[in-house]
Amino acid sequence: MATTRTKSESPRRDHLAGRERRKVAWDSVRLTEDLDALTLEADNEDLDDPILVGPDGKRVDTWRENYPYEERLERGEYERQKRALQVELLKMQEWIQDHGQRVCVLFEGRDAAGKGGTIKRFMEHLDPRAARIVALGKPTEREIGEWYFQRYIAQLPSAGEIVLFDRSWYNRAGVERVMGWTTDEKYQLFLKQAPVFERLQTDDGLILIKLWFSVSRGEQRTRFIIRRIDPVRQWKLSPTDLALIDRWDDFTEAKAAMFEVTDTDNAPWTVIRSNDKRRARVAAMRQVLSRVPYPDKDPTVVGKPDSRIVGPPWKIYEHDERKIHRPPGRTSAKTPDPSSIDARVLDGAGK
Repeated sequence: MATTRTKSESPRRDHLAGRERRKVAWDSVRLTEDLDALTLEADNEDLDDPILVGPDGKRVDTWRENYPYEERLERGEYERQKRALQVELLKMQEWIQDHGQRVCVLFEGRDAAGKGGTIKRFMEHLDPRAARIVALGKPTEREIGEWYFQRYIAQLPSAGEIVLFDRSWYNRAGVERVMGWTTDEKYQLFLKQAPVFERLQTDDGLILIKLWFSVSRGEQRTRFIIRRIDPVRQWKLSPTDLALIDRWDDFTEAKAAMFEVTDTDNAPWTVIRSNDKRRARVAAMRQVLSRVPYPDKDPTVVGKPDSRIVGPPWKIYEHDERKIHRPPGRTSAKTPDPSSIDARVLDGAGK
């Protein structure tokens, strides 16, 4: 799996410093009264998705918070659906390579919303020579002095390639905005330029798909606790993750402001409720497959989006989040018609 990351000049020093920061952060954040009283157990023998068990021996079920399903997607059914969808992803990739197309998928959302796990399932069987993950770290001194979008442009797909962004240029509208890491002037400039930046991409024939993974407040907290007590997941925690725990409402407002400006007809946002990780993963695969006009698509596998957990930002949101109105940039709830994309392909656009 090809992943682009920013390299540190002193990895060991940074690693040790990171461990110290995490230690201090945990001392200052109280996620629960007694971590020692909590345990993990496998969900249907699935160690990749452990379940938190409380001091009373009962499973913590924060995933149910206003979620439209009574039960999680059963593992056997999930594996069956996932495999069929991964076959479709390979058919899609073959078409992209044969026609020199470019597909860029943005995976955004709150921390612990399930972005990384979904990307992992996307990449499981794709040809890594024509599909890669971009997960950029902190900008270098040189990048700080560049146009904000410049380092992302360098990572956009070339002909025949799929690129999956594990967070993207929307860092500026989310984490940077909430944590105060950018000025108001730069933030406002981003909101002005982002729709234009994306329009330039789609006008040139690139297929841009923007996914937002939505997790409830209680379930996010549960996932942080799992990361805290599971040794193989502790690396996923950062001081920023912990600082954002108490800034849920601030992040909600930043997200709403971002959607209102950047949810456009040519580059719409799709929100996926991810309290049930398995449902979210297959829903994301279906959404991407539905947006790419590859031939021999199996409609019985791809199906239609599950409207209970998938939709535009003004229809899908958590119960304690502010409802937003349809942005002026969206004339309808529909995503770009794959047939119009196919017409551009036949005309030779993007080649």
